[in-house]
Amino acid sequence: MSATATETIRRTTPARHRQSLVAVTQVELRKMFNTRSGFWLIASIAISAVLATGGVILWAADDRLTYSTFATAIRFPVVVILPLIAILSVTSEWSQRTGLTTFTLVPHRSRIIAAKAVSSILIAIAAMVLTFAVGALGNLTSAAVTGTALVWDVTGTQCLYYVLGMILSLLTGFMLGVLIRSSTGAIVAYFVLTFVLPTIFGLLADNQQWFHDLRPWVDIQFAQSGLFVFDEALTGEQWANIAVTGLSWLLIPLATGLGLVMRAEVK
Repeated sequence: MSATATETIRRTTPARHRQSLVAVTQVELRKMFNTRSGFWLIASIAISAVLATGGVILWAADDRLTYSTFATAIRFPVVVILPLIAILSVTSEWSQRTGLTTFTLVPHRSRIIAAKAVSSILIAIAAMVLTFAVGALGNLTSAAVTGTALVWDVTGTQCLYYVLGMILSLLTGFMLGVLIRSSTGAIVAYFVLTFVLPTIFGLLADNQQWFHDLRPWVDIQFAQSGLFVFDEALTGEQWANIAVTGLSWLLIPLATGLGLVMRAEVK
């Protein structure tokens, strides 16, 4: 082939542009809302926050009608829903068999996974803003209905702890989605890690003194629970507990899952 013909082919062949992380993240955000299940799962955050707030107003004692009570009540449903959103954002590529199309359009798998992580965290932050707003509205409403004094007993630092705890919970779900890549398997594993293992660890700690002292270093749920306690600051040892359990239960499995995703065959 002559040099002229080669140059002509180069000019007429469209250049492939590498998609930016921002553009891929925008696509992943839209994908989260496009499906019916994804939309209602995200909408359930607002619905559960309103229901939890109404429950506190109806049934909590007057001396418990404080902002921290509303924030704590809202946390329980939200901390379950957010990881499920992260799990489905990853596993949908395999369970719905869209991975082949996705990884063909964006060959760099690491960019897709990073975009899914960023979009999940953005949704988590938006959910936290919403829950704080609903909690504040509930606190104002309860004071107006019951005549009790307004109590704003959550500091800015405690709010940041709260957000950090929620993001860590979401990343746990994200890690399981990357590691298992099956919606059903990842969701089952999440509930085992979140509810079954802490129960077993708690029973063992109550009956074995040696494990009672060891539990904060091996139970990720127990270690992170201090992030949701509004009446005390975290100590250096508690931060160390969070770091060690996060490394063992979050970062190492996530790195393993990412290695598998990079090499796994997409069908």
